[in-house]
Amino acid sequence: MRRRVMSMLVGAVLAASTLLGAGPAAADTPPPEFGNDWHDPVTAAPPVPKPHTKSCEVTVAEAQFKDFTPYKGAYAPPEKCGKGDWGKVVLRLDGKVKGRQYDRLGYLRIGGVEVFRTSTPEPSADGITWSVEKDVTRYSETLGRDQQVEMLIGNVVDDTYTGIIDVKATLTFYEQEKRGHASPAVPDRVVPLGDSTSLTTPRNSERIIAEVYATGSGGGCEEYWYLTVPDAAPYSCKADHGPYREVQVKVDGQLAGIAAPFPTVWTGGWSNPFLWYVIPGPRAFDIKPIEYDLTPFAGILNDGRPHRVEVSVVGVPAARTGWSTPVNVLVWQDEKSDHVVTGGLTRHREGPLANESTYKPGSGEDAHRLDTEGGHRFSVSGYVNTSHGRVATTVSRTLANTSVHRWTDGEAMDALKATWTDRETVTTGRRAVRTYRTYTMDGTTTLGDGDRLRTRITLGDRSESATTTSGGRRGSWSVLDDRYEGDAAYTANVPRDQRHAVGTSRERYRLIGDTGCYDRTLSTVQGTLTEDRRRC
Repeated sequence: MRRRVMSMLVGAVLAASTLLGAGPAAADTPPPEFGNDWHDPVTAAPPVPKPHTKSCEVTVAEAQFKDFTPYKGAYAPPEKCGKGDWGKVVLRLDGKVKGRQYDRLGYLRIGGVEVFRTSTPEPSADGITWSVEKDVTRYSETLGRDQQVEMLIGNVVDDTYTGIIDVKATLTFYEQEKRGHASPAVPDRVVPLGDSTSLTTPRNSERIIAEVYATGSGGGCEEYWYLTVPDAAPYSCKADHGPYREVQVKVDGQLAGIAAPFPTVWTGGWSNPFLWYVIPGPRAFDIKPIEYDLTPFAGILNDGRPHRVEVSVVGVPAARTGWSTPVNVLVWQDEKSDHVVTGGLTRHREGPLANESTYKPGSGEDAHRLDTEGGHRFSVSGYVNTSHGRVATTVSRTLANTSVHRWTDGEAMDALKATWTDRETVTTGRRAVRTYRTYTMDGTTTLGDGDRLRTRITLGDRSESATTTSGGRRGSWSVLDDRYEGDAAYTANVPRDQRHAVGTSRERYRLIGDTGCYDRTLSTVQGTLTEDRRRC
């Protein structure tokens, strides 16, 4: 999965999670250029916090992926450590690969529920290992029963691409802490939609969340949707209306939620794997699902009949493949209501979808330019009549995207500067949760004399969340700011040992809030880890 400078370089992957490096200690003096080996992949994200209680580990999958055959097996929950009422459940993926291989996309499903979506690092000749952790406590209802397991990391192994991806996935279950700690508010039911669009909820549902693991991938232009251009512009990746994308959820054909997709850059992205060998871009190895609060529709969904829940991606040209959008529906039930939780939809407002791209032609050394502005507003309100009274929920979401894409003839220079914002407010009764998400990308790839390719890029993943109650009293709050910077160059269209590749990368991950502070910075030079600094 890597983007080529199309006309010039033919041939040349919700909780808290972390990628855990297992490589050598940081070296004082990096090599003058990349060699046959480098530090194992690592990110600055924090480890999953774990309770100091009894734990039990279960292996859910262990396989070598060398084609597109999924691993299939059986899972049984541990007999001890809480027997379903766990304080926390942590998924860990351990992987290794060596030789030559592209980055690959994969998933893990337990009982049909997609609990993890990931991509893989590109290996060195001598081999690399990596580990990813994810908090999967929200899937406890599924994990409390015997289930079938399916895992796939689609791969191609031949005389050229020799890397076999060897992975092991385990779950660690922690008992509840005895005193002073509330049990996690996990859903009572987790319903995977799989290949179906039909959903039947329990009739006493009082809160409903849909999560969508949306990824544009697969090697085609939708892997780089943020770089696509309208037909009138001379560029290798076309889309009817340009690069604006929006992931929508509909219930029985009625719009129920909107969101901006995260612009994930995989480890072969922007034509330059040397950027990502040690520090991947944000979310590349733990793809977070988009969440939609469907509680305003609970009164409609609770009628005992199947309802149609559909996901679509705005902006994708007709008949183009490349987007994957598996859906899980999380349901909280009213335990004291033996019958039906009734309710209704009280307001449904959808603003016009804005999507305008303006193309300015270039010629020779003067760059072509595409300016894009897009956005959408949506608000919906509804109520449910629960055993503890009538509860009203309002969900409001506002999306915006601006980008400037410049490129020269032949795409020897290709640059993008873009920002996506996704602002959401969910008000339930007297409690409001506001979440402001901002994603940024600023990158330039140039192909110069002697086929010397250089990429400089900055990526940002920022989220601000705050809870308020009636009277404006502030409750929990947090700010997450994950920023990656990279600069790498190599000689294209030559054997691997003649690339003379150099590169630096840096990631700073900051998380502050009412529960504390985390701040870590990693830096690399030529694949050597040169900085690992903690500030909090």
